[in-house]
Amino acid sequence: MKELFTSTNLSFLLQGLWLTLYISFISIVLSTLIGTILAVMRNGKNRFLKLLSSIYIEFVRNVPNLLWIFIIFLVFQMKSTPAGITSFTVFTSAALAEIIRGGLNAIDNGQTEAGLSQGFTNFQIFIYIVFPQAIRKMLPAIISQFVTVIKDTSFLYSVIALQELFGKSQILMGKYFEPDQVFALYGIVAATYFVINFIISSFSRRLAKRWEQAAE
Repeated sequence: MKELFTSTNLSFLLQGLWLTLYISFISIVLSTLIGTILAVMRNGKNRFLKLLSSIYIEFVRNVPNLLWIFIIFLVFQMKSTPAGITSFTVFTSAALAEIIRGGLNAIDNGQTEAGLSQGFTNFQIFIYIVFPQAIRKMLPAIISQFVTVIKDTSFLYSVIALQELFGKSQILMGKYFEPDQVFALYGIVAATYFVINFIISSFSRRLAKRWEQAAE
């Protein structure tokens, strides 16, 4: 068992963890930006943009993310890391678009009318009035989607051999065959995913509670 917890093995796993967090962070940032644009397009009055965003959202989110990883890696012949980031961005942006759209629709139209009466443009109303209120309502669902992204990066090794955290653990598994070693290794990986996602979820709950208290 001791030979499993060497500095070399731990460093090896940390490299995988870094790649997991890197792919997740870039995908989440890009997905949030694209998802917001798609949500605004689908809520807008331009019929073409509304139709375009609706087709993208409904088609992408109803196809498994695993398939998008295959498609982007094989069809577009990308390297593993860019393919991972692109596939997660494509899929997550569609999911976030619906979450964001739901949050925007939860804001009373009176807020927009009040902004227009004060001389604000539609863009200013969205940035300063509607979106700040909507983000408070959709934050739990958005964070839940972020957690899903981090967990689902474990697909990448089996699909495109990308050596993220789970992939690194699978490689190490080839060196250790004893049951206690296998359970220990999987325990380390499971605990790592749990700690990261628990911290993110706890931060989300605290932030939502703080916003709720500030609004009272």
